[in-house]
Amino acid sequence: MFEISRRRMLGETAAMVALAGAGPFKAFAATAPGASSLPDTEWRHYAADQASTRYSPLDQINADNFSDLEIAWSFKTDVLGARKEYQFEATPLLVKGRLYLAAGSRRDCIALDAASGELLWMHRLDEGQRALNSPRQLSGHGVSYWTDGTKERILYVTTGYRLVSLDAATGIPDPDFGTNGIVDLKLDFDQQLDPDTADVGLHATPLIARDTVVVGAAHAAGDVPAVRRNVKGYVRGFDVRTGKRKWIFHTIPRKGEFGYDSWLNGDADEAGNGGVWAEMSADEELGLVYVPVELPTGDEMGMFRRGNALFGETLVALDIETGKRRWHYQLVHHGLWDRDIPCAPILCDIPVDGKLVKALAQPTKQAFLYVLNRETGKPIWPIVERKVEAGDVPGEWYAPTQPFPTKPPAYDVQGVTIDDLIDFTPALRAKAVELVKNYKIGPLYTPPVVSKPGRWGTIISPGIQGGTNWPGGCYDPETHTVFVYSKNQPGVIGIIPNTNMTVSQFPQVHGISGEEPRPQVAMGSETNGAPPPRRPAPAPAAAAGPPPGFLAVDGLPLLKPPYGRITAIDLTKGDLKWQIAHGETPDNVRNHPALKGLKIPRTGRPGNLGPLVTKTLVICGEAGFYTNEYGVRGAMLRAYDKATGEEKGAVYMPAPQSGSPMTYRLRGKQYIVVAIGGGNYSAELVAFRLPGAA
Repeated sequence: MFEISRRRMLGETAAMVALAGAGPFKAFAATAPGASSLPDTEWRHYAADQASTRYSPLDQINADNFSDLEIAWSFKTDVLGARKEYQFEATPLLVKGRLYLAAGSRRDCIALDAASGELLWMHRLDEGQRALNSPRQLSGHGVSYWTDGTKERILYVTTGYRLVSLDAATGIPDPDFGTNGIVDLKLDFDQQLDPDTADVGLHATPLIARDTVVVGAAHAAGDVPAVRRNVKGYVRGFDVRTGKRKWIFHTIPRKGEFGYDSWLNGDADEAGNGGVWAEMSADEELGLVYVPVELPTGDEMGMFRRGNALFGETLVALDIETGKRRWHYQLVHHGLWDRDIPCAPILCDIPVDGKLVKALAQPTKQAFLYVLNRETGKPIWPIVERKVEAGDVPGEWYAPTQPFPTKPPAYDVQGVTIDDLIDFTPALRAKAVELVKNYKIGPLYTPPVVSKPGRWGTIISPGIQGGTNWPGGCYDPETHTVFVYSKNQPGVIGIIPNTNMTVSQFPQVHGISGEEPRPQVAMGSETNGAPPPRRPAPAPAAAAGPPPGFLAVDGLPLLKPPYGRITAIDLTKGDLKWQIAHGETPDNVRNHPALKGLKIPRTGRPGNLGPLVTKTLVICGEAGFYTNEYGVRGAMLRAYDKATGEEKGAVYMPAPQSGSPMTYRLRGKQYIVVAIGGGNYSAELVAFRLPGAA
């Protein structure tokens, strides 16, 4: 199987003829000579539908033949932009035999023939310095599609934060939309912004529902921005035909607005960030769009956003027509752990007490699945407030309780105990125990602490990136099951006081983790509970930084595996149905001299991954490279029985999954398309199908 897949990966392709079609999963008969009678399908939204289910009922590719998949075609993005892209996160749309996506380091919008991968058209907007200064670079997650039955449009957000509407057939900007097809998102934003330097952009796709385009905002990735008075990440709705702004929702409330009183001392007036950088979901029947809001400034310190500070780390349901808040649910009060809600909630109708309830299921960085009634925002199962520990950071404000779902249980490790540490051998466990003596450990929501010799910070698990991140999960409506990938990597948050900073600058943190090293930086301090002073604040002498590097024991991960897993969650009961380690054991673990002779089950691999669910399978590529028995580096696209989690097949990919997979049927053939890339392998879109003539 490997040799066949590898040969085809190295050059064999097959061309097919694209056809036109209509409707998400609405089929039409192929009419080309010799075409199969099987109907074609479509994939009109980033995650299959407005409910973000990432589900398809197709089953031509199944447990019996998955390992026979071959490459139908592939599309390298190297020529799109002045440099190659390696972080290719797109999931394409499929409409009428064409794939639409954003690709390349310049974020070009392109259309491909879905049968052959041929480039049909490309739209490029050269934004100069504005794009070079953007906090959200590269191609992003994708594009959106709209039609009224006559007009068809592809909409996307450029690197420089402009909303563009293109004719789906030609790629030419719509002259009736905005100015020559473009709406400048840095204007009409209820705040004054420098068009070239303002810290705002977006990786996510715009969401379109009831002829309204809903656009979020994202800011510089990392712990905190350079200043606390950063751009405010408001959410806006635009008319899909004209580009005119219909409404704006202030994710950081203004004085007199709902939520303002949840901030103490008027801190909301000067706070920034609070954007919606994740994908969104919508229920057109209810007239609601569901927006997952991140933290206001900053991610691990809250002394300038005291109080519970709505709408930080809050899921908000907005009226699609007006942008008015219909309900909200705050998942973390006054977060100090960067638990931004990273992905769209999954909308699902589930049986509760004998009745079908309109629900939503929200995967999170903290590895909780929050299940709410999507009409009211009320929890399906109780979510209880539990007391949590306060920290010792000068000037910080601490929420006394945090909400904990009683069902479903957490789907990955939360917090750190001695029992969670590496235990391949007694010697490795002993070294791990010694290492963590230099840090604070504890349960989920153990607060960050002041860094000092002998206690460099708080080890948190999941780490800063989660848990689950931007790809989110998928949902099987047949069995009412959510499937979600998560990773198990710890991180460290430690606060270093510094006497040389003024409080007009936002304080920062240092961190080290199993994910990535974080720079050591400094932080100012204040008197607990007092308003922020307008002068340099005295602070304790700066502590020496922690030892550089990763949280590791002799080069091995601090925590025991699995390092990455897929979990099936039964929403009829609120239980975990099954869990499997996803991803081959990393080379550095398999080949470590301390583990020679030990039989170690597959550990899984950490990354940011989104699965796809079909009639019978859960499909997901691996994160990261490994070296197989043939000495070839790459990753596998794996398929699992959706009922049991048993692996049913795998095919080789030359690079890890970097975007989430999608599927469609065209001229009787089912395709699975996934973006790959990373390491020294530049971005590529790969289409798999079963052998045989088109």
